[in-house]
Amino acid sequence: MKDIYESQARLRGIFNITVTPFTARGEFDFAGLARNVERVIALGYDGILIGGTYGEFPTMTTEERAVLFRKVMDVVGDRVPVMLCSAGSDARAVSELTRLAGELGGLPMVTPPFVSEVTHSQIVSFFKQMAPLSRTGILVYNAPGIGITLPPAVLEELADIEGVVGIKQGDLNPTAIDQIANRLGGRLRLFCASDLAFLGPMMCGFDGISTTNSGALPEVILATYRALEKGDAATARELHQLWYPYRVLVRRHGQPQLVKAAMNLRGFDGHHVRSPLIDLEGGVIEEVKAELLRLAQDPRSGVTLK
Repeated sequence: MKDIYESQARLRGIFNITVTPFTARGEFDFAGLARNVERVIALGYDGILIGGTYGEFPTMTTEERAVLFRKVMDVVGDRVPVMLCSAGSDARAVSELTRLAGELGGLPMVTPPFVSEVTHSQIVSFFKQMAPLSRTGILVYNAPGIGITLPPAVLEELADIEGVVGIKQGDLNPTAIDQIANRLGGRLRLFCASDLAFLGPMMCGFDGISTTNSGALPEVILATYRALEKGDAATARELHQLWYPYRVLVRRHGQPQLVKAAMNLRGFDGHHVRSPLIDLEGGVIEEVKAELLRLAQDPRSGVTLK
């Protein structure tokens, strides 16, 4: 993408949150990463997100993240829009990665700086510093998982900053979703950050979703989203219910650990997590395999095992 206007035009649909496959020694497997990217593009995903929370960016150095950005953009080119997570607590690193992401033609995704007791006014000031750094604009990620949840009133302030092209909303409180959809819809792009419960935000008028579990279950999650796009809420609901037992396992054992385990069982390149996360093993792997076998018996899921 070359500028903010193109970002705004193309930022919609279903984006795969691509996990970062590491070797057992914690090294990048860029060939495996490329295969994962090519799979979802071939299936028809509208875009990808690289180096996000479930891409394990907090375990990487700034230099490693920059290499990751460059490698992925070399693979993707301009075929689909790419969100490149430049989040962090050090404003210097965020600035460097945000500028790089824009230069590469990706869209930087920036969280509030996760610093103890940072105030709303300081957060707004931070985004005002970051937005001009990227020629493609920035995507604001409201990520409760980092310990900061931005209320709708603050998101409205951020929406007024020149260069903010969208919000990825991780707070799925129904009241917040309703306020954001009705106050900000049409002004900038709205993304639901969770594939565990995305039907509601999409029905409220959000522009798209990002999904980590599509690394393991790309077919059924894509089919669910496309049904919603067509206005077929009944089919979307049935498909979303189809993989509920898998979501139970995800909530119990965590992302991206379980996603990578499921990918490995399907013959995809999930590989390993990086410390301090720990790979799933033993009985948990058997639980995941049993769930994949159950899904594989239903042709609607599209799931096959290697």
